[in-house]
Formats: sequence, C-alpha cells, structure tokens
Amino acid sequence: MKRNALTRKRKRFCFLMVLPAIILPLLFTYYPMLKGSMMAFQSYNLMDVSNIKWIGLDNFKKLFTQGIGNNFYQILENTAKWVLISLFFQLTIGFGMALLLKKKFRGSSIYQGLIFFPWAVSGFVIGIMWRWMFNGTSGVINDILMRLGLIESSVGWLASKDTALLSCIVANIWYGIPYFTIMITAALRGIDAELYEAAEVDGANAFDKFFHVTVPSIKSVLLLTVLMRCIWIFNFPDLIYSMTQGGPAGSSHIVTSYMMQLVQSLDYGLASAVGVLSILFLALFATIYLLVSNRLTRED
Repeated sequence: MKRNALTRKRKRFCFLMVLPAIILPLLFTYYPMLKGSMMAFQSYNLMDVSNIKWIGLDNFKKLFTQGIGNNFYQILENTAKWVLISLFFQLTIGFGMALLLKKKFRGSSIYQGLIFFPWAVSGFVIGIMWRWMFNGTSGVINDILMRLGLIESSVGWLASKDTALLSCIVANIWYGIPYFTIMITAALRGIDAELYEAAEVDGANAFDKFFHVTVPSIKSVLLLTVLMRCIWIFNFPDLIYSMTQGGPAGSSHIVTSYMMQLVQSLDYGLASAVGVLSILFLALFATIYLLVSNRLTRED
C-alpha cells in the first residue's frame, strides 16, 4: 500500500511539473493561432466592433482584388525578391567568409568577432542603424558614394519606390551573413583532411577540390541551412518595418510587414487572412525541410 501511495505521489508530482509545459504553449501559441485563423473568415475590425460577423472567404478575395491601398500581387513579388536575393548573397558571401575562417591565421579571432557581431543585435536595432546610413540628406551611404564619384548628388534611398526595397535587402544581406558563416565554418572544419590529400595525389586543383570535395562533404549542412534561412527571411519583417514601414506607398512591403500594418490599422480580419496565407507558406517550407532532413539522415 505504501509503495502504491508513493508511486501515485511520484506520478502526481511528475504531472504537476509537466503541466506548465502543456498549458503555456496551449495558452500562448495554439489558442492565438486558432483564434487568428477563425478571424480570417470574419469581418473583425475594432473600428466597427458592432459589425463583427462571419463572411467566409471575403477577406481573402479582398486581398487579391482591392488590397486596401496596396497591390497584394506586388507584395507577393516583393516577398519573393526579399527572400531569394537576400538568400543568394547571404549564402555566397557567408560561404566565402567561412572559407577564410577555415584555417587559423593571425588576427582570425578579431575577424571572426567582427563577422559574428550582427547576429547578436536585434533586427529592429539593425533597421534603425541602416535607416540612418541610407538617410537621403546625412546618410553615410550617400557620402561614401559621392566621394567615390559613383553619384553626383544625394539619393533618397528609402524615399523612392525604386530603391526602398533594395535598400532593405542590402541591410538584410548584411544581417544574415553571419548565420551562414557560422554554420558553414563548423561544417568545413569537420571535413577529413585526408580527402584533400587524396585529391591532390589525383592531380586536383583548387577548383576541383572545392566542387568535388568541399561542397559534397557539406551538402547536407548547405541544404538544411538554406531551407531554414529561407523560412526565417520570409518571417522577418523587422528590418522593413523599422526602415520604411513598408513605404513609400507600400512599395517595400512584404507579406509579414503588410500584416503588421493591418494589425496596426485594427483590421484584424484582413490581417488574420494574411497570417493564414503566411502559415500555409511556412508549413510548405517546413514540410520540405523535414523531407530533406529525413532523406539526408537515411543517406548518412
């Protein structure tokens, strides 16, 4: 009897310890997600709380027709540019820096610290810093370009529809390079040196060793980091919102920054519709990530 009572106490204690880990995600993650998904099918504007009602797919239709002052197709195109251009340059530049960090050299620790610094700073802080740098009257970008003779007068980078999104992408590239540098550096240092020695015996040059030894050896790391970073970039409106707030005239909005604007305008129904579309997009990439991860695990 005593043993049974002790077992029940232990089970009760374990349940009480696990209970917060069950309640908190349900309360702060899954309930808001469910509630937000329901709002996507409602007319839910806090400026008109007396008219909250179910409207089916009308919010989604409105996104692709009116866009509330923004062309949603243009926002989707901006999102594709934001993700693909940022990802390409983050990967290529990060890979190059990782190759430099592969071997120790004098001052390598300082160099490594400078590269990793942006990853430790808040996205909003980075956005404010780059907004100052791209300032049309006193920004350091204009000053450098004029001194180099590349431009004759100051350019309003964030005030022009043609350059606002591009300026945000430049800031995002700078911010995301350390991620690839960190991950690829760790992968490069795990490559067996005997593989390079064998390649040299076979007469391979630096180009051959890179494409036939280095890249195949870290293929799994490259694929997984690219997929993860793709998800993060899509779900990262901090820079855009702190640099341009989607302007001018919505020209630099991506899907997630547009959703933030709708929340700020108190149109929770339309914002939730954008959120549902974002969840579907992220679920697609998460599925791809899991499939690739499982396939690479089986190959290893």
